[in-house]
Amino acid sequence: MKYKIFIDGKEGTTGLKIFERFEGRSDIEILTISEENRKNPVEKAKMINASDFTFLCLPDAAAIESAELCTNPNTKIIDASTAHRTNPAWAYGFPELGKDFREKIAASNRVAVPGCYASGSIAICYPLVKSGIMPADYPLVIHAVSGYSGAGKKAIAQYEADGRDPGLDSPRLYALTQMHKHLPEIKLISGLEYEPIFNPYVCDYFQGMTVTVGLHSRLLSQKGGKKVTAHDIWEMFAAHYEGEHFVKVAGFMGEGTLPEQFIPANTLAGTNNMEIFVYGNDDRIMITSRFDNLGKGASGAAVQCMNIMMGIDEAKGLE
Repeated sequence: MKYKIFIDGKEGTTGLKIFERFEGRSDIEILTISEENRKNPVEKAKMINASDFTFLCLPDAAAIESAELCTNPNTKIIDASTAHRTNPAWAYGFPELGKDFREKIAASNRVAVPGCYASGSIAICYPLVKSGIMPADYPLVIHAVSGYSGAGKKAIAQYEADGRDPGLDSPRLYALTQMHKHLPEIKLISGLEYEPIFNPYVCDYFQGMTVTVGLHSRLLSQKGGKKVTAHDIWEMFAAHYEGEHFVKVAGFMGEGTLPEQFIPANTLAGTNNMEIFVYGNDDRIMITSRFDNLGKGASGAAVQCMNIMMGIDEAKGLE
């Protein structure tokens, strides 16, 4: 059987990466739309309703419009935009968070793929809250760095232009109003009572990302009346992600993974993998997730969800 796939927004970074991940797959037939009709709602509706799976790689408003064009009850939609990530009618596309997430993805016709920063943040915050180690009202601060590929076509062109602005040579902090679009899903999916302070940097390399959360042990829930240690938190993460194919917890303090005491942000570029690091000391505990902002943070996660919805090996086409 060949599944018919339509990528609405194939011209964007995420859409192109999804298309690339289908190369060599004999179980996929890509439905295409002409350039002049790619924004024509009548023609798009034909493609969406003729497909088994439609990927929405669009701005939020356009993604909502395209989702509403679907009248075929058998068409499954996977949305890579922010539009449906906090909608309870849509499954949240991060299967490694728990059995209930994976089962909802498998059973759903509507899946919202996490954002890149959200993937890295929730991979850390959800287990901390669920385990009871971090209170839901913890005054959370999240720091993150990303390659410029996640900033969109316009920014990519700026970074790759001759004679570019010298300010692009260094990391650039943005989202200065603390209104980043990923904050609602980070709060909701993680089970937080308040949105965290979020400090994202876009940097002068193409792809790859790290997201870091720092914790003061004095503010954490005590373990049997004893202070929670960095090693306790490492053990919790190791147990939470045990057996997962794409999300791995590195040895404590990076043992077995980091040859030096540095965590480069770009070493998982081109993969659908994510690594979790726990380090620091028993007073100030640090957790970092490392992954590809175009992989587990976007196109890779979308294809992984599709595989789960198909009922096949979720790693197919992602190795």
